Amino acid sequence: MQHNVLILDFGSQYTQLVARRVRELNIFCEIFPYNNPPADLSSYKAVILSGSPFSVRAEDAPHPDLSQIRGKLPLLAVCYGAQYLAHFNGGEVAPSNIREYGRANLAYIKEGEPFFEGVNLNSQVWMSHSDTIKKLPDGAVRLASTKDVENAAYKIEGEITYAIQYHPEVYHSSDGKQMLENFLVKIAQVPQNFTPNSFVEDIVEELRVRLGNDKVVLGLSGGVDSTVAAVLLNRAIGSNLYCIFVNNGLLRKDEFQNVLHQYKDMGLNVKGVDASDRFLSQLAGIDDPETKRKTIGRVFIEVFDDEAHQITDVKWLAQGTIYPDVIESVSVKGPSATIKSHHNVGGLPDFMKLQVVEPLRMLFKDEVRRVGATLGIDPELLGRHPFPGPGLSIRILGDITPEKVRILQEVDHIFIQGLKDHGLYDKVWQAGAILLPVNSVGVMGDERTYEKVVALRAVESTDGMTADWVHLPYDFLMKISNEIINKVKGVNRVVYDISSKPPATIEWE
Repeated sequence: MQHNVLILDFGSQYTQLVARRVRELNIFCEIFPYNNPPADLSSYKAVILSGSPFSVRAEDAPHPDLSQIRGKLPLLAVCYGAQYLAHFNGGEVAPSNIREYGRANLAYIKEGEPFFEGVNLNSQVWMSHSDTIKKLPDGAVRLASTKDVENAAYKIEGEITYAIQYHPEVYHSSDGKQMLENFLVKIAQVPQNFTPNSFVEDIVEELRVRLGNDKVVLGLSGGVDSTVAAVLLNRAIGSNLYCIFVNNGLLRKDEFQNVLHQYKDMGLNVKGVDASDRFLSQLAGIDDPETKRKTIGRVFIEVFDDEAHQITDVKWLAQGTIYPDVIESVSVKGPSATIKSHHNVGGLPDFMKLQVVEPLRMLFKDEVRRVGATLGIDPELLGRHPFPGPGLSIRILGDITPEKVRILQEVDHIFIQGLKDHGLYDKVWQAGAILLPVNSVGVMGDERTYEKVVALRAVESTDGMTADWVHLPYDFLMKISNEIINKVKGVNRVVYDISSKPPATIEWE
């Protein structure tokens, strides 16, 4: 793997977006906590400092050691990083006189500056800070200003160090990607050689060398990540890969049979295990979301372990972990608190004496799909919406019963099939139904009913880190609502969730 760009994370909510924008330029990059960088920087071609919720003036502010970076590697400091360089190198950072948050426009750009090549005056940028740089650091030259921010961008002469007070990584910065490309490609001369084809070639060879003739067991979920991981491993080690697909009783309607059928023609060695009753009995009476997740994780490990022990001499456990899981599971001073436990990171119990292999741990979701396309995986499978590891359990608010699972499976099936039939499925990033722990009064025929309420959820997103609700056509929602109420016994009211993330989350639990 090419270690081309190092991103030091100071806890910004946008750090993953920086990485995504860099990857879009076909440049490999990695995120590390600012206080735990790689010991060896020799393979990196450039470094980016992220923003941060902290003020550089605060006593507990992140204080990185840049002695091995400044003047030795091309450096781009974003927002907090720009203020940090100024504050500790002869400049001055002070509280802003006005609120510097949201859209702004570049009112001045230094002529002939390669960082702004192809960027026009008045280009929109996104500000997000309460401090501002009043005085530039020693040796610095101002490169750009907005109406309210004099020192919006600067560089330090005598070294390849650039700093900007805005966020080029967000979509609101209209030329942000161009600026990143200017810095990384034109100024730092980082090679653009990270493509799906190159990833497949590199990782397959790496897996062959690492795994040799060892046996590997993989838990398939039917989703994109585990499927792509399985095909990569199959290409590397062939019949030494053993796939297990466990039905936890919380899958979508008919999903267990459908997924097994999909895998049949892919050349994968897959065993299906129906453990529905075991999972549902263990979940009985549990209504706390995190306890549900942990119970499902525990039972899955038990079932998986039973099956793995039937294969002799297994040495490796493969997982479909992707990069956001890895990043969010690393504790860094400053980033957002853990929102939920990740079912596929750090969940291996001590009694499973297996080494872990994660072929996709450096890829974002959209990159996994592109790799899958390179591998020739069916586009319909690659286009599947993300589905939570704990399944429908976290879409049933409150305790789990077989009847509630039945109701939600039927509702979900009508909604998802409706999206497909009306050509809307591929326009939605993730969709599903939620069974609420409330009953409402209804009228069917001449009788009053007192039955369940379901919420429909459909969002658009690129990676799940942020999401907006989808404006589905009213006629479509009316048709689906009528079909659910008429066909699913136990439901008499349908609502549509129009919350975005943040402040809400995609799932309700």
